[in-house]
Amino acid sequence: MSEAAVAAQTNGSLAEVAQALRAGDRFLLTTHEGPDGDALGSLLAMNHILEQLGKDSVMFLAAKEFPLPVEYRFLPLEEVFHEPPVDVVDRVLVFLDCGNIDRMPVDFLQRDDALVVNIDHHHDNTRFGSLNLVDTDASCTAEIVFELAKLLGAEITPEIAGALYVALVTDTGRFMYENTGAAAHRLAAELIEAGVDVHDIYRRLYERVPIEKLHLVSRAIERIVQLDECKLAVTYISAGDYEDTGADDSLTEGIIDHVRALEGTEVAALIRDKTDGGRAARKVSLRSTDGRVDVSAIARKRGGGGHPRAAGFSTDLSYPELVEFLCAEVKAQL
Repeated sequence: MSEAAVAAQTNGSLAEVAQALRAGDRFLLTTHEGPDGDALGSLLAMNHILEQLGKDSVMFLAAKEFPLPVEYRFLPLEEVFHEPPVDVVDRVLVFLDCGNIDRMPVDFLQRDDALVVNIDHHHDNTRFGSLNLVDTDASCTAEIVFELAKLLGAEITPEIAGALYVALVTDTGRFMYENTGAAAHRLAAELIEAGVDVHDIYRRLYERVPIEKLHLVSRAIERIVQLDECKLAVTYISAGDYEDTGADDSLTEGIIDHVRALEGTEVAALIRDKTDGGRAARKVSLRSTDGRVDVSAIARKRGGGGHPRAAGFSTDLSYPELVEFLCAEVKAQL
């Protein structure tokens, strides 16, 4: 059966998902590990929407996800749960911006008897929910959340609008990525009309950089290697770099954009050591510059995922092994 046929069988409509949200009383909202702006903004906005409708809604992120990347620490996420609420078995589980349930590897969220609503825009979403709303034409998951809010009759307050705007502006690369269509700009206009302070959000996201991050960026840039035979540009951040600069993994957000900007690059890769233990020794972030290479296909071979032009995975492969693997995979697609 084709992927399109599977999607047609398992995808719910906006109306069906809205009805499920209306029918439920208690919810637990979560997203993928290593959450980005779309994940966090969608999570926060959906929580506000459900609370506005009189629902009992809680947000969950594992403690290891904190501190968040410095860009997102201004978001009001103080009430996020790090442990399951005592009544978790009675709650509808809502996954936002999560293409695969294994991207939130927490046992209590992967129960066979759970009612799971899966809301996402990734093209490689595995439709793991009891009810799936996967719109691959949406610029970001927040765009879907906004449509749900309107269907549910929720008021788009300045708080909801701000969370959705953070999601929108980060997942479209400040409206520069290829997923930026007319709908994304229309959404931006509606959010601004709802009370978003564009300049304040821009400053909070992009102009409050700690000196430790700049030192880490400097090391990453100095270490960039171009492999002409596969049009790959790659850099590496070691555990020693974190120690020497006083930075941590949460300060790596955006570093790969410097690698992607290098002339002659088809795929950019940022490989970084993990310092928090866990399932793998390293994280790999991938970006495709012009779309000729689908980096999500590469990431899926190592248990990761993402978008055709932006994806990632975790691995125990060494740096040389990773470079060899990535170069071979990129060459195979060119």
